[in-house]
Amino acid sequence: MFKSTDSTSNALVNGIASGDVTQTTAVLWARSVLPGEVVFDYSSDRTFQNIAGTITRTVTQPQLPVKVALASLDPDTQYYYRVSDPTGAALVGKFATAADLSVQRGLNFGVAGDWRGELAPYSSIRNVANARLDFFVGHGDTIYADVASPALTNPDGSRKGQATTLEDFWTKHDEVYGNRFDQNVWAKIRQSTPILATIDDHEVTNDFSGGAKISSDRRFRTLGHRADYTLINDSPLFENGLQAFQDYNPLRDDFYGATGDPRTAGERKLYRANTYGSDAAVFLLDARSFRDQPLRPFSRTFAEDSLTQDRTLLGQAQLADLKNDLAEAQANNITWKFVMVPEPIQNLGPIIPQDRFEGYAKERTDLLSFIDHHHIDNVVFIAADIHGTVVNNLTYQTEPEGEQIATSAFEITTGSVAYDKPLGQTVAGPLTTLLPKFAEFYENLPIAPDRGDFPNDKDDVLKQIFNRLILEPNGLDPVGLKDNLPAADGLINAKLLRGDYFAAHTYGWTQFDIDPLSQKLTVTTYGIEPYSEAELLENTDDVLRRQPRVVSKFEVLPHQASLQQGIADRSEPRMTAFATADTTTDAWANVLNSEFEAMTANLLAPSSVL
Repeated sequence: MFKSTDSTSNALVNGIASGDVTQTTAVLWARSVLPGEVVFDYSSDRTFQNIAGTITRTVTQPQLPVKVALASLDPDTQYYYRVSDPTGAALVGKFATAADLSVQRGLNFGVAGDWRGELAPYSSIRNVANARLDFFVGHGDTIYADVASPALTNPDGSRKGQATTLEDFWTKHDEVYGNRFDQNVWAKIRQSTPILATIDDHEVTNDFSGGAKISSDRRFRTLGHRADYTLINDSPLFENGLQAFQDYNPLRDDFYGATGDPRTAGERKLYRANTYGSDAAVFLLDARSFRDQPLRPFSRTFAEDSLTQDRTLLGQAQLADLKNDLAEAQANNITWKFVMVPEPIQNLGPIIPQDRFEGYAKERTDLLSFIDHHHIDNVVFIAADIHGTVVNNLTYQTEPEGEQIATSAFEITTGSVAYDKPLGQTVAGPLTTLLPKFAEFYENLPIAPDRGDFPNDKDDVLKQIFNRLILEPNGLDPVGLKDNLPAADGLINAKLLRGDYFAAHTYGWTQFDIDPLSQKLTVTTYGIEPYSEAELLENTDDVLRRQPRVVSKFEVLPHQASLQQGIADRSEPRMTAFATADTTTDAWANVLNSEFEAMTANLLAPSSVL
């Protein structure tokens, strides 16, 4: 008997979910803490008077979720599903199948990455469930298996710093998708919105490289070494982490076949590609399981080695799939192509480049030049990992110290759902320690993203530092889609509406909307003030009341439309500040003209620590 449509039931403690939804297929997911039968009904009728199908799964292990795969669904159709736990209590969720190629209906989806268990229940994404999205992408670091949190403890009661067993990894996933402070934000999202998901490093352990040899990383040797595995992606730690990720997400269980490459043959396949009418194609990448060991970041030959050595981030099989699917999307006249890659592909300069695409520059050039030379237009890369929003054009080099070749593609990184601290505070930390005057200036600024570059908020200041000290000295394109290198100027027809192309001091997520008629893409990033675990525990009500606000919003015309019309720039009032500051505009100007310029000159000096 149907008893409930709330986001949790007595037994379904993590709610319910749908995912991997295509034109004709979907995966339904649930976890019951009670043994017995879990029943899945699905229908295109919200009253369930006409049920399309019923599938039953038996729960024997309370920590292990159950999933069912649906097939032969109708394209472009709203479906409802009902999950009944062993007591008869039920939850109802919904998903819509994708439209066929002949349909231009528009598309709305969200993306977020990076959430830690001790910072739950995630006020930064509380507006997602009501956003009426077609799907939501969990963009890696969906748990932090190597960061201590309340749910996973040692026998003495202390927090365990690294999940190792399958049960450990299950516990970490249950923590982020469970109730805390009588809230479960993720359960509401997953019940209302289909999920796509991929991994980054913290589903296993920090900065691992699945295609490297076990002998290169002592963390994977501690569980023993057997003759039947030599690569990290065959080790027990990796397998436990990936199995738990697969168990706790509504994903198909896909595997590569005989690829001819030991790093991918027979391995789990997280790569996904699907089309949504003629509006968009989405490609979801796994950038961890097959990558080579990283280069040493401070080597004098790092840039040359990265651009000339045959090293892979994606693995040959996945890269080939991506190229083929991009070319097919272009041939089918699909407007937008979204490439979901956990780590940024944009040039961010010499700060920890070994873990990003910049550390695998030859493959990066191969991919971007393929897009460029095959005239694949309206390509948008979407990344997470760096815990802040940075938007930029994509350029590449074909030889060390060569010119930057511009493409018409761009990338946006999305901030963390909850990672202490965000990118801005992380970058500002060393500067405030080294430069007391800058510290006083910076700390008095509000978190109040605006469209101007005048340093009257924290993002403006750090964006200028980032451009002037990191990107410009290395001949790289400045942040944003407006002030470009000459080679990139005019290739992307964008207009900034609110905030900035740099928003690095908040927790949040990013929404992508395609207009069904004009095909204009609008990108909106939401954020809340960040918080630490200590602040959450001490001021729980304050943190839980925080509401996501717009910190960045811009629109882009697709290539064909931009040939016919332009986007005129227009002024817009600065958004309301998250916090107020006593410093006046005149005082800010004072600091800009004296201390900020002096600080910049000091940092650019040859003796600079940076």
